[in-house]
Amino acid sequence: MPDNQFSRRSRLLKPAEFKQVFDHTELRGSTPHLLVLATHNELGHPRLGFVLAKKQIKHAVARNRVRRLVRESFRLHQHDLPAVDLVVLGRGSLVALDNQQIREMIDALWFRLKRPTHGKRAPGQRKSRPKSGR
Repeated sequence: MPDNQFSRRSRLLKPAEFKQVFDHTELRGSTPHLLVLATHNELGHPRLGFVLAKKQIKHAVARNRVRRLVRESFRLHQHDLPAVDLVVLGRGSLVALDNQQIREMIDALWFRLKRPTHGKRAPGQRKSRPKSGR
C-alpha cells in the first residue's frame, strides 16, 4: 500500500526551489480561482509549494483552509503525479467557494497535470519560431 503522508520531502521549502518553478514553468493548469505551475524535477516524486498572498486572500483562516484542502488532495494523488515541483497560487475569488468546490477544482487540476503530453515539446525545450524571410 502506498505511503500517503505529506512529509518534508514532499514540500518546496527554499526560495530557490520556488524560483526554479517560476523561471522554468513547463506545465500549467488554471481556473478562475487557482493557478498551478509545474516544472519537472530529478527527485522521482512530486513536491508542492504554496503562494497564497495576503493581498489576494485577506484572512489567515481562509489561507489556511485552502492550504489544508490542497495538501489533502495532493497527499491522496501524489502517487499518480509525475516527478514535478508544483506551486499553487490562489486568487481572491477562492474564498467564496466552499470546501467541496475547492476539492473538485484541485482534483481536476491534478488530472490535467497527470495527462501524458503526446505531441508536445519535451520538458525544457522551447518553442521554435519560424524563420523570417529577411
